[in-house]
This record gives sequence, structure tokens and C-alpha cells, in this order.
Amino acid sequence: MKLNRTMLALATTATLAATAGLAEIKIGASLPLTGAFSIAGAKHEQGYGLCVKMINDRGGILGQQVDLIMSDNRSDPATAINQYERFINVDKVDAVFGTFSSRLTFPVANILAKNGYVHPIPAGGALRIYTQGHENLFYFQPNAAEYVGASLQGLITDLVAEGDRPATAAVVAADDFFANAVEAGFLGHKVMDPADGSEVADLAPGYLAGAGIEVVYSEKWPEEGFNDWLNLANSIKRSGAELIIALTASAEEAVQITRALKTVRAEPKMVYYSQGTQVEFYEGTQEASDAILMHTSWHPDAPYVGTLAGEEFTNADFVEAFTAEFGFAPDEDAAIPFAVCQGIEQAIVGAGSTDNDAMGDWLAARTNDDPVRTILGRFSWDDVGLPLDKPFLVAQWNGGELQFVYPTDEFADVSGLVHPKGGF
Repeated sequence: MKLNRTMLALATTATLAATAGLAEIKIGASLPLTGAFSIAGAKHEQGYGLCVKMINDRGGILGQQVDLIMSDNRSDPATAINQYERFINVDKVDAVFGTFSSRLTFPVANILAKNGYVHPIPAGGALRIYTQGHENLFYFQPNAAEYVGASLQGLITDLVAEGDRPATAAVVAADDFFANAVEAGFLGHKVMDPADGSEVADLAPGYLAGAGIEVVYSEKWPEEGFNDWLNLANSIKRSGAELIIALTASAEEAVQITRALKTVRAEPKMVYYSQGTQVEFYEGTQEASDAILMHTSWHPDAPYVGTLAGEEFTNADFVEAFTAEFGFAPDEDAAIPFAVCQGIEQAIVGAGSTDNDAMGDWLAARTNDDPVRTILGRFSWDDVGLPLDKPFLVAQWNGGELQFVYPTDEFADVSGLVHPKGGF
């Protein structure tokens, strides 16, 4: 209900500004509010909406109120394309916020590039997005999905005694843009450009081989309509793999595979998921979630210091403001879009206008010493739009709490790694 009030407040602010003849800054965002990615999409709506509301309450950007136009793409790539085209050609937006998922971001990137818009990406990690030759891509997470596995390899090498490390792995994945990208890094595949078949990256030998782990079972399930979770879980158990890596397209799939592994009484040493930082994952798995590892771009305890409306705004400030607005604590699916909004605000102020070329130049000129400052930490980017010097965080569920466990030198209050997991 509070989300609806937030959106109503934004609409009212925009209407009053228009009535008074005041200038506005229009920003468009197409989000998957229904369909396969709806849980994450709704949280992106919350993150974007709260950030814009707080900016407007503080006087707007360059003295102008922000009119945030959001629409539901139903988790469908063609709809997302059409909506961004409408933002550009009908609504005449000054800037855009990116959508959720690599599957939607990949085609949207072409539209925004052709129209000269800065494309801030909250959730689109597949490397192929960044190798199409587009300018003004800026990813607001630590790195491309293909490189996620480096964090798990590092955790195993740094935190697990040699005799306790898993020697074998089962790698199962959704046939999804993002999941395929993470899988490629773990297994050491080549990444190919779908347009011309050229090689984008050769990830051999892969992060599992780099950690001395043998893959004894791998499987891929279809992108939509899969429900044979028990048979998949039985196959994983029969493989005897000591490490289970499940690369799902959504937190809902992570819940399903966890329940199935619990039903068949799988007993691995270690479990890693590509999704599952959301409270919905814990609600759907309860104690079965204990000791499951997953990468994340954000943690509520991270002492990051950003800015909002020209003033210092910390990660703790965000957690407090979000909880007050919605009545529950945020997770990374709300924090990441909030950081995107912070970045675009800083770009407009830095450029002194909503000229997208100038905004892109300002963002591209950021450095580690002079970065974009957000609740996800500092951002500067390489020449294809991937962040520089930002490690993924690795978290682990224990007792209903998502605990930050790696890297141990990123910030204080790191929790100890629970290992081995044992049964579900």
C-alpha cells in the first residue's frame, strides 16, 4: 500500500509542477512487474520510486522536479523494447533507468544506443551486453556474470582448509541469459557473439578447474515451464557431488530446487546459488537455506557512503528510509535500482543538464578517486561499461539471516563461514 502512495505522491508532484509551468525532468523505466521476473521487478519499482521521491522532497535535480514514468513489460523482451521506444518518441523522456535481467537488457541496449541515451543497468550482467560496441553503458553491479565464479573460487581457496574443500561439483542451470553466463565462467566455456558468431571471451579453464574441482554432473533446464525438480535433485544426489551449484533465473526457482534437494535428502559439503538473497527465498526454504552461499552486490551492513540531492547519504540511511516507507527491510533488488537513480542524478548535476552525451561523458570520466558515490559503494567504469575494482560479495544464509562472509577485507563485521553444509 505504501508503494502505491509513493507512486501517487510522485504523480501528484509532477502534476503540480506542470500546472505551475515549472520545468520537469522526465525519466522512463520499463520493469517486469508481472511475469517471470515480477518479484525482482516490483522491488526495482520500490527502489526507483523511493529514490525519486526523496530527491523531489529535497528540491529535485538542478531545481527541477523529476517525473518518473514506469511501465510493466510483463517480463517480455518485445514489450520492453516497445516501452523504451515509447519513452523516447512519445513521452520525450530526458533520461532512462534500466530494466531487470540480462534477457530484457540485451535487446533494450540496442534501442537506447541507437537513440543516444545513457543506459544505466541495474541487473543485466551477461558479458555479451557489453561487447556489442554500444557507448554509454554503465553497469551498477560489481562485474559481468561470467566472472561471478571468481568469488566462490577465492572463498574456497582462502577460507576452506585443503582437506575440507569439495573435490567434485554438480552444475545445474536454467537455460537463461544470465544463468548461462555464470555457468560459462564456472565451466570455462567460450562466450560467443550471437550476432556474428565471433568469440567474445575464452574463460578456460574455468573457476571450478581453477579451484581443483571436477565437474561430475551438469544439466540444463528449459527457461520456462520446468517443474521436474525432484528428478533433477535425485540426479544431483546420485552424482555424489560435494559441491552443488544451482544457477537459477529467479529466486522462485532457487526455492524449488532447494525444496527438492531437501526432499531427496541430499548431503553436499557446499552449496552455491546465483539467486536467493531475497527474503522470499528464506520464507520458501526456512532451515533448508542454512549454509547456502550466493553472491550479492549489496548487504545492509556495508558501510558505503553515497550522496543524494548533493548531501551525504549512507547505506544505513537507505535501510532506514526504505523500512520507514514500506514497512519492511530492503534487499539487493531494491538497493541496486536506488544506486542507479543516485548515479543518474549525479550525472545530470555533473553535466549541468540532461544532455545524454554530456551525461555519458561525465560518467565515463569517473575514476576510483572521483567516482559516482552510491549505497552500493563507489563506481567508475571501463571502456565497455563494466565497473572497475569492485569485488562481488559472498553471503550465506544462517538462522534466517543473510550473513556477509567474503571477501574478509572488504569491510568490518564479517561473519564466519559455516562449512560443511551437510544435509538440507
